[in-house]
Amino acid sequence: MKEILAKLLNHEELSREEMKKILIGITQSEYPNEQVTALLTALQMRGVTVDELLGFRDGILETGVPVPLHCDRYIDVVGTGGDRKNTFNISTTSCFVIAGAGYKVAKHGNYAATSTSGASNVIAQHGVQFTDDLDQLNRCLDECGIVYLHAQLFARAMKFVGPIRKALQFPTIFNLLGPLVNPSQPSCQLLGVANLDQMRLYQQVYQRLGIDYGIVNSIDGYDEISLTGDFKVTTNQYERIFSPSDLGFAIARPDELVAGATEQEAKAIFDAVLENHALPAQKNIVLANAAFGIQVLERGALSLDECIAKARESIDSGKALATFRKFVELNS
Repeated sequence: MKEILAKLLNHEELSREEMKKILIGITQSEYPNEQVTALLTALQMRGVTVDELLGFRDGILETGVPVPLHCDRYIDVVGTGGDRKNTFNISTTSCFVIAGAGYKVAKHGNYAATSTSGASNVIAQHGVQFTDDLDQLNRCLDECGIVYLHAQLFARAMKFVGPIRKALQFPTIFNLLGPLVNPSQPSCQLLGVANLDQMRLYQQVYQRLGIDYGIVNSIDGYDEISLTGDFKVTTNQYERIFSPSDLGFAIARPDELVAGATEQEAKAIFDAVLENHALPAQKNIVLANAAFGIQVLERGALSLDECIAKARESIDSGKALATFRKFVELNS
């Protein structure tokens, strides 16, 4: 570690293999907390490279619990978080809409860090029990098209750095890793990022991993398609700035996206969207995010209008709600 820190102080970059070994060493308690703190601080001050991010990803997946799913093509929809906007559970709701449209989804998530309700919060609010039982996870994917992977059951490395991250009180490389360490390693992902620097970083990561991706950022700082203004989308096929009107939607007000002050309020919005009696803006935001997820799954072969129509039919027909109810039944 002394050599590694010397490299960082000399403004050198670390290799993917070096970072993987460091992560594994952290899980084996090879380094004192002071050295890990210095490492995370130095990386954050200089900025994380693609190889450094991939190396820590490799280490987390190797030391974690793998989830081999009996399905070749499925998607995860996730945001980096940290945009401080306290939106309702847009990604999680979109996942059930995508599954209701007939696609497979492996949603990876955790409890909220900076908002009222994370994916795990809203799902637990419905009485769901998280599991790492592979048979049950595969049965859930087979029978209702979606499986939920609660991050704390799989990424064992995270508990070793939890106290350090809490003490530092600023973002570290671990904040960037959440979207990349889905233990089932999906071949498709729709990722929301809070700024364009993150978009460029993840674009390079996904290109190296060779997966089908869509990365979205609302220009006003949301880590999802918020419909509060223009937003940028980067996929394997294109890079483009959209306005809500391009999708046939009205501009949403920021207050229409807020999760509320309690987990119960966030749950109520989640339920309202799936039950098809949410505010028009709340439904439209979910339709937009789900549509881009469907387009990633279809490798860009469907137009956005076609993808929006599929997402809308999922909600309007009750299929999204039926999918969620089946999911709760299988996991309670």
